[in-house]
Amino acid sequence: MDAHATLPLKFERIAVERTLPLRHEVLWPDMPIDKVKLPEDQNGWHFGAFMDNPLANDDPIAVISLFLDPIPIDHVAAHSACGSSAFWDNGSITGPSEIITVRFRKFACKTTMQGQGVGTALFKHAMHFAHSELKAEVFWCDARVSSVAWYSGRGLSQFGHKFYKGAVEYVRMRVRLSETSPR
Repeated sequence: MDAHATLPLKFERIAVERTLPLRHEVLWPDMPIDKVKLPEDQNGWHFGAFMDNPLANDDPIAVISLFLDPIPIDHVAAHSACGSSAFWDNGSITGPSEIITVRFRKFACKTTMQGQGVGTALFKHAMHFAHSELKAEVFWCDARVSSVAWYSGRGLSQFGHKFYKGAVEYVRMRVRLSETSPR
């Protein structure tokens, strides 16, 4: 069970290059490291969770990357994607332009640290940053189906249709930041 982090943690904004080894190790270990690089990485905000301990090494134990990115929605799911039809002005694919949406990607926690609240703590930190600094109303992702329960436990809900990236099945998930307390 993933509880609140009791480990001494600190969170830092980091260069994308510092995210790559952990992204690769956790998300796509059997693929070339290029699989975890994103064309838009230079436009994102990247965060790492670190042990707040002078004896700990300087490698992040969890990473997440944030991007200003509209939500792609099929017309069938457009009205239910964010809880009310008023949220979308006309059922458009991306929703109204005045709604700021932040997509998180390449979220990874070191396997040996999973289940200790590290990922949850970094996730909450990223949600808080998206809401307070980027003024986002919606926080969303393409989630591996195997992670849906974890995200659901943190307030996200599914929308749209399932799809595949290679052999891995995904679904989109989102949360309205005004309906949650990220801190």
